Amino acid sequence: MSDARAWVGIECDERRHAREILQIFNHEIATSTSIYEYQPRTTDDMRAWFADRRGGGAPVLGLLAPDGRLAGFGTFGVFRAKPAYKYTVEHSIYVHREHRGRGAGRRLLAELIAAAQARGVHVMVGAIDAANGASIALHEAAGFRHAGTIAEAGFKFGRWLDLALYQLVLEGPEEPVDG
Repeated sequence: MSDARAWVGIECDERRHAREILQIFNHEIATSTSIYEYQPRTTDDMRAWFADRRGGGAPVLGLLAPDGRLAGFGTFGVFRAKPAYKYTVEHSIYVHREHRGRGAGRRLLAELIAAAQARGVHVMVGAIDAANGASIALHEAAGFRHAGTIAEAGFKFGRWLDLALYQLVLEGPEEPVDG
């Protein structure tokens, strides 16, 4: 158990944090519908994931528990790979199962919003399994609004999954440009 006040916000580093992020990802893949994936990720997957984040200038923000372990992380990246979407990002947040319900998600989301604002992002999108009430409540509390649901968008654990899209409109760049 950890006290949210004792967590330290960090910028995650591949060398120091990839293994813990991989463990969090793989637990979610195996046990939940928060990631619509079937197979565990590998160390090579993590190298590519970090390279993608670096290449796109995306942050990987984390919270360290008092014992030095990663309590959770969040990131954002390309929403859709078309130039006109350059001011829109899709984000994700994952909290280690031992640290849920203590404000880690709220803090990570606030830090991701601040990072998006600093980068001139105009819209943040969260793609959330429609049955994930905790994530939906977290996003609504942060000002995100329901933008639509794609019925039966995924199939996992022998059932169809609905994908709810939540968006937060930010100020964005002072002078957006085409191209």
